[in-house]
Amino acid sequence: MNYQETTNWMFNQLPMYQLQGASAYKEDLTNIRILADHLNNPQNELKCIHVAGTNGKGSTSHMLSSVLQEAGYKVGLYTSPHLKDFRERIKINGKEISEEFVIEFIAKHKSFFESNDMSFFEMSVGLAFDYFAAEKVDIAIIEVGLGGRLDATNIITPLVSVITNIGLDHTQFLGNTLEAIAGEKAGIIKPNVPVVIGEYTDETKPVFLAKAEENNAPISFASDLIDQIYLSDLIGDYQFHNKKTVQQTISILNNQTNFKVSVEQLKEGLLNVVKNTGLQGRWQQLGENPKIICDTAHNKHGLTVVMNQLKNENFEKLHIVLGVVNDKDLDSILPLFLKEAQYYFCSPNSSRGLPAETLKNAAEKFNLLGEKYDSVESAFAEAKKNASENDFIYVGGSTFVVAELPLD
Repeated sequence: MNYQETTNWMFNQLPMYQLQGASAYKEDLTNIRILADHLNNPQNELKCIHVAGTNGKGSTSHMLSSVLQEAGYKVGLYTSPHLKDFRERIKINGKEISEEFVIEFIAKHKSFFESNDMSFFEMSVGLAFDYFAAEKVDIAIIEVGLGGRLDATNIITPLVSVITNIGLDHTQFLGNTLEAIAGEKAGIIKPNVPVVIGEYTDETKPVFLAKAEENNAPISFASDLIDQIYLSDLIGDYQFHNKKTVQQTISILNNQTNFKVSVEQLKEGLLNVVKNTGLQGRWQQLGENPKIICDTAHNKHGLTVVMNQLKNENFEKLHIVLGVVNDKDLDSILPLFLKEAQYYFCSPNSSRGLPAETLKNAAEKFNLLGEKYDSVESAFAEAKKNASENDFIYVGGSTFVVAELPLD
């Protein structure tokens, strides 16, 4: 198989949460442990930072990678989901894994994957660990896919565990209270491994403290400890807490491991995240006159911050291109959107996309008015056609919507 055929096989033959949702969720770590043994446990050769959280874990992971790159280290970065190409998930110093490595890895282990019913995500995690070990990275930043306790990445013993924040998302798997979700995320806390908490609430702090004490894991709360926050090229308001989280994590690396990062390297890393890592889709500007911003925020916690930032922008008229996936709780997210906007409802090109007609009808109950379109592309084109140079176009609601935009 060539690269396209290989990734198509990965996407289509096995459960993939990005495409299929609930059916891809595994209830334990048995499969990933079987796979790791088959690969001779490459994760045990890696020094890692493990990053979980409802929102911000992707940005935080990319920031950490950028900072450590500026400090001269060879940095592996595993994140999900991807926007355009599977290889975005697995990078070393900002460079995507080669198509050849992906092809050879799948070809070599394909019969094993099939006979052991490996999920898409399990294969991807195994591939990342195998690649980072083969390339002898100095350190790997590993982002949790979903939850923490039962996530396939949770077979590593990191140098530092990081939990960015807790919000109500993926409640069908993780629980429908903040305490329950915090308990799942806290599943990445390991014995004697320091843990950094980005944001906490009255409900989640006791959960983190109890889990840390149970594991004798030193715990620090970045929001309470970091006073001076450095600038970043990631300019979304929600990066405020992510930067604190990164700065506290780097402080722990400096004080408790052999990894050393100067203040200057920390500052440079935060200022050059996009250049160093290729991160896209976080309050990303695609045009000006009219100003066009896209963002992958897709749950109540993330969209609250993004909509507040949108309120502070200056524009004559606001145009919002909106699409979501079919497992979103519309009654929790639609009230967050601004009523004084013209809406362009669309459905992302995914089996999980919510039909534009359904979204339009639901949005009308909250006085969010506009037309439906056959695709993200046609909705975006119409918004650009209607917008004057002093207007503002926001595109979002789902990672899948942003993935269909011309981001480069």
